[in-house]
Amino acid sequence: MESAMNEIRAPWWHRWLMTPRELREQGVVGINMRNARYLLPNNPRRLYRLVDDKLQTKALAEERGLSVAKTYAVIRSPHDVAKLEATLKNHESFVIKPARGSGGRGVLVIDGREDGKYFKPSGSALSGAELRHHVSNILGGLYSLSGQRDVAIVEYRVKPAELLTAISYQGAPDIRIVLFHGYPVMAMLRAATKESDGRANLHQGALGIGIDLETGCTVRAVHHGKVRDIHPDLKVPLLGVKLPEWERILDIAVTCQEMTGLGYLGVDLMIDEELGPLMIEVNARPGLAIQMANGVGLLKRLEPVVTQHKLRPGLGRAGKIAFSRENFRA
Repeated sequence: MESAMNEIRAPWWHRWLMTPRELREQGVVGINMRNARYLLPNNPRRLYRLVDDKLQTKALAEERGLSVAKTYAVIRSPHDVAKLEATLKNHESFVIKPARGSGGRGVLVIDGREDGKYFKPSGSALSGAELRHHVSNILGGLYSLSGQRDVAIVEYRVKPAELLTAISYQGAPDIRIVLFHGYPVMAMLRAATKESDGRANLHQGALGIGIDLETGCTVRAVHHGKVRDIHPDLKVPLLGVKLPEWERILDIAVTCQEMTGLGYLGVDLMIDEELGPLMIEVNARPGLAIQMANGVGLLKRLEPVVTQHKLRPGLGRAGKIAFSRENFRA
């Protein structure tokens, strides 16, 4: 299994080492299978707007009573950009992100400010002009899914639970849960490294850490496709960490499926030290690296849900969570 997980991450010239048949036997889901079998048939195009715009997703979540990161400001125009520093004068830390971004692109985390400088978690500083330039790029659509004009969201910077900051380098780790028909099928923690500059994005060098759906404990970790037990920078163990309020986290994820109507989706959450679990965003096209983090092919989780959904199409939220925790143990 480990070789199969590493293989889908390997450069293209190594992929011949494992045939499509061998990948299927391991249960590894590729992009084509994900799109054709799970994503396109279960995610009506008209529903994408509910999650492709983070402002709309937050509004839906708040209607459902879910906790989200507080929005400080929405920057929509060059006029708003010119007033940015005045708008943020009462906030020492914050996150700036594109409303229609994906994959962590365009997300800027500010950890503090002093003498007109804005400091990232790594300690590197930005001037006010650099901050405005970044927001102008967001408005210009540099980071948006379609490349069209966008708006910038400035929101509360999550203060992550202490046990999670212990395994994340100068950045807030987040949790990704993939669901199918409302059943949680796989979960991982994404923890920052020095390379990822405090951002929990695997493509930028963050760690992917598999989570046991039954217990909420971390069970496996990978960095650039290689299995690790120790954080590369902090030199602390990555496995056996039990996430707090795991039952509530799963409940939030299933609620996100109910509020969007998407059949196949990923839900991102963070755990704030004081506020607890917060819904961060919903993704209608969740990536496949979660398989590497868990050492399990998604097919082994998705097909049992297909059968269960046919047998019990009206099963409620609690029943779906119970099924997943019972059948998808690490």
